[in-house]
Parts: sequence; structure tokens; C-alpha cells
Amino acid sequence: MFFSVVIPTYNRKPILEKCLQAMERQVFSRDTQVAGYEIIVVDDGSADGTVDWLKSASLAHVRLFERSHEGAAAARNFGVEQAQGDTIVFIDSDLVVLEDFLQHHADALSRFQQIHGHHRVFTYGRVVNTCNFADPTAEPFKVTDYSQAFFATGNVAIAKRWLLKAGLFDTQFTQYGWEDLELGVRLKNLGLTLVKCPAAVGYHWHPPFSIDELPELIDKEIQRARMGVVFYEKHPTFDVRMMIQMTPLHWLLWGLLSLGGRLNERTMAPLLQWLIQRGQPQLSQELARIFLNWYNVQAVYAAYQERRA
Repeated sequence: MFFSVVIPTYNRKPILEKCLQAMERQVFSRDTQVAGYEIIVVDDGSADGTVDWLKSASLAHVRLFERSHEGAAAARNFGVEQAQGDTIVFIDSDLVVLEDFLQHHADALSRFQQIHGHHRVFTYGRVVNTCNFADPTAEPFKVTDYSQAFFATGNVAIAKRWLLKAGLFDTQFTQYGWEDLELGVRLKNLGLTLVKCPAAVGYHWHPPFSIDELPELIDKEIQRARMGVVFYEKHPTFDVRMMIQMTPLHWLLWGLLSLGGRLNERTMAPLLQWLIQRGQPQLSQELARIFLNWYNVQAVYAAYQERRA
């Protein structure tokens, strides 16, 4: 088993440094089934000095590829096409892993194959969200870190041949969201099994929540809604409608909780800022989800009607 770790990146130099340094420190058991690994970094048009740093850094396993800014789906596809390994690991460029990360993925893949006698499997590691830039791996696992996604590119290992057979990521997903879950539907249709691998931990760093982020977060919800409709057009099922929040239930739920939009980034700003000042940025962000979800639900219905017109 030879791993190709594919990491697309765009203007994330400070945390990318920590990400790659952690990946370079991987250790393996004495009887490991891992023959080696490479790290494929696909820079998607960064303008923050990322490429200059990568070219000057001493990173033995890294292979750098530069691309114009075409989005994460295209960058990951390119990384897979360049990969020399038989097994692809996707992580995000703001993820910091432990030194036994790859070994745990290898163990879980091998264990499944030995028990079930086939290779239609991929592993999904645990992702812990953290705001601690100095020591990302110090953060404990929280209830809010739990994910029910079938296939998500934050921390996953899968044989390259299954990605190629499924057709890789759909580059119609040019904006934020859904390209990995949509590929997951196609992988599920191929009969692949998801195996959770909580020992393969990745710590997903993001800066502490600030109300200054709200315009960007609202824009992301609108983008996610538009891409959600693309997802639904490819797979018009009730499960996908639930995922993208295009149901009367979601309209009613978030409409009621946001009081029809009266609770929004302006009216809730004093409360959100008060919580941040008292050391509760996570709680502040969770409360902001009330109106962010309302923006998303409205946008998904608007995008659906627009594409049908």
C-alpha cells in the first residue's frame, strides 16, 4: 500500500505549514503494510506566498503542482491524476494530524479487506474542530464535531481505482460545497462501504468566530445553496433534498427559529458579540447558525426556481 496524500490549498500558508510539517512526521509500525507515501500539494492560485515557501521548505515527501484558481474539485481531480500511489488520502490544507495518522488508515483498510474479502471500502477519520493555532492537537473531541457524512474530503482514505471508476469530482461544483458528498453518492452506488476510523485524527483549524465574518458566512450559505441544487439535479432523491435543506420542514424550522428572518446578523449582533467577549465564540457561532440556515433555505429554493425557469 502506497499512500498519495492529496491536499488542495488556496491562501492558507500559516496553517498549511503546520499541516505539512505534521504530515512529514508520520511513523509506521514495524510490520506496517505501508510501502511509503507522498504528499501532493495542489496550489489553486494562492497569492499569499504559499508557493515561494513550498519551493524553499525542506519537505521530503511533498510534490508541488501549481494551478490557476479553478476550485477545490478541479484541484483534487488534478492531484489524483498525478498521484503515484494506489491509495488516495484526502485532507484539507487546514488539517493537522498526529504522527500515526496514515498507519491507522492503513490498519482499518487492511482489517476490512481481511474480514470481508474484498476491497470496496474507504475509511473516514475523525475531524476535531479547533481555534487553537499554537497547539491545534490539544483540542478534545466535541459533540459538534460528529459527522454523518458518507464521504467527506476532510479526512478520508480510498483506493485510487474507485475514484477513477466513479469519475472523480464533478467540476460543475465551482462554488462552495457538496462536491465531495455528490461523489459519495456515486461511490455508494458502486457498492463501497464506509468504515469509520476514529483513531486517524485530524484537527481542523479555523480562527475564532468573529461577527466580522458574517458577510462571508452568509455568502457561503448562498453558494452552498446554489451548489446544492446542482447536487439535487444530478441525484433527485428525497435524501439529497434533506441534505440540501430543500424541504417544507426546513423552511418551517428555520423560518420559525429566525422569526421569519427578524433574527439576523444585525439584530443578533449585540448578543453574538457579548458571547465572544465572554470567551464563548463557539456558542456565538452556533447561535448564528439560526439565521445562516434561514439564508441557506431561502437561497436553495430561489436557486431551484431560477434553474427551472
